[in-house]
Amino acid sequence: MARPVVGIIGNRHWINDQYPAHAGGMMNSEAVAEVAGALPLLIPADPRLVSVQDLLDTCAGFVFTGGRPNVHPEEYGEAETEAHGAFDRERDAVALPLIRALVERGQPLLGICRGFQEVNVAMGGTLHPEIRDLPGRMNHRMPPDGTLEEKFALRHTVTLREGGPFHRLFGATEVLTNTLHGQGVKTPGRRIVIDGRAEDGTAEAIYVEGAPGFTLSVQWHPEYRAAQDPVSRPLFEAFGAAVAAWEAGERAPVLRSA
Repeated sequence: MARPVVGIIGNRHWINDQYPAHAGGMMNSEAVAEVAGALPLLIPADPRLVSVQDLLDTCAGFVFTGGRPNVHPEEYGEAETEAHGAFDRERDAVALPLIRALVERGQPLLGICRGFQEVNVAMGGTLHPEIRDLPGRMNHRMPPDGTLEEKFALRHTVTLREGGPFHRLFGATEVLTNTLHGQGVKTPGRRIVIDGRAEDGTAEAIYVEGAPGFTLSVQWHPEYRAAQDPVSRPLFEAFGAAVAAWEAGERAPVLRSA
């Protein structure tokens, strides 16, 4: 039996600083294939090449990955500043309307890091350009030096709302995660429920209230060693179950606040 297809939203990339490419981290593909049990398909995030309807018809679910470029602040009504960093307007043009369509249809989505921020912006929320510049906040950015293991090391605790979907999924109200992001949620979008926060108050786990499908999204990177990590594995397994249900013509339970 064929595996359901999961679209993985790619990022604009330059090979040797000269050759334009669409790229996706191998960790994402491995997590989708090995833990979610689906067929990973890298999506070139450019509206000249793909349409939202084509993507909805082709894939059973989607992973909105992390990436170096940030969501452009014009997408949430703010002016661009140097602190906002680099952008990928083509990805914005594909990802944001696709998220809104998925939420409406109940088709599964999993947001990771930039993808987490995209879900918030797609639903009308805003972002802080640089978390570490806010009073009392930690530096959530990737350590500039060290091995891959050191960059993706577990660095802080996320406290989950008791009785919420993340608590039910992980079986705990506190989990230990990595952290590799500069931006973060400023104001939550319509129906966005912040279900988990880091110790400095930064939003780390969200879902869309009342959405007829899987909308769990996290600010950390669960794709790293997803098959071994006790937090990452149940997240990708739950996403995979929602994707399989969609493929079979079923729908996931509506997520609501307790």
